[in-house]
Amino acid sequence: MPWARVIKSSCASIVTAFIILACFAFVLPTKAQCVPEHDSSAPHRESDAATPVSSATNPPPMPHRFWDRTNLALFSGIAVTRAFDYASTRNFQARGRQEILLPSDVVNNSAAFASLEAAGTMTSIGISYLLHRTGHHTLERWMSIGHIGVTAFGDIRNYSLETRHTASSSHPRGDFLGYR
Repeated sequence: MPWARVIKSSCASIVTAFIILACFAFVLPTKAQCVPEHDSSAPHRESDAATPVSSATNPPPMPHRFWDRTNLALFSGIAVTRAFDYASTRNFQARGRQEILLPSDVVNNSAAFASLEAAGTMTSIGISYLLHRTGHHTLERWMSIGHIGVTAFGDIRNYSLETRHTASSSHPRGDFLGYR
């Protein structure tokens, strides 16, 4: 049954995704990223209690909003590179190449492959959100930058692959395309 292989590989992918998300979900902000309220190891002096601490002199750093301009640009970049990934995979398949990372049942089904690319985009945004909520703002940005870089590398690689057509192609329109 051809769907058995797809279900088996998709279950493994889902389990892997849940493990990765669980790792990020339970990570707490590091000590260096937190603003200390007071140092309990320092000796308490009477003059410290008499002088009120002004929050205007040393305000805590405000974290950025999740849907700020930078994240919108990064998420748009992810969506664009994933769309190019879809187009580049279709292009090299039309030139006689085979997809080796995904099962043929998924790649040859336009709706399933487009859904997979959209799910990849949404997963990246979800992981960035988890990093944002746990206070890892630098990792949040670098996660998106890394996703764009890896996907763009794959797109360029797909377009640079040589065409593989045999002299006696069994393509139904082989005569029209000049492959026979």
